[in-house]
Amino acid sequence: MGQVTIYLEAEIEAKMRQAAKAMHVSQSKWIASLIKEKVADEWPESVLKLAGAWSDFPSAEEIRSTQGTDTVREEF
Repeated sequence: MGQVTIYLEAEIEAKMRQAAKAMHVSQSKWIASLIKEKVADEWPESVLKLAGAWSDFPSAEEIRSTQGTDTVREEF
């Protein structure tokens, strides 16, 4: 596991300490969780669970059915 040294302004450090304490984790784990969240290349589980949640949402075909036809365009 790698180690990283970071430098924080006093005000930011105080806020970080409070946030880590409120979550009952070490400062290192708190910072690591933020980095993990920012570099994730997959959607969070909470977002994946939303797939199909709106059963009444219209399909693309239903949305397009009320748009009519395109205007014929001139050739270049």
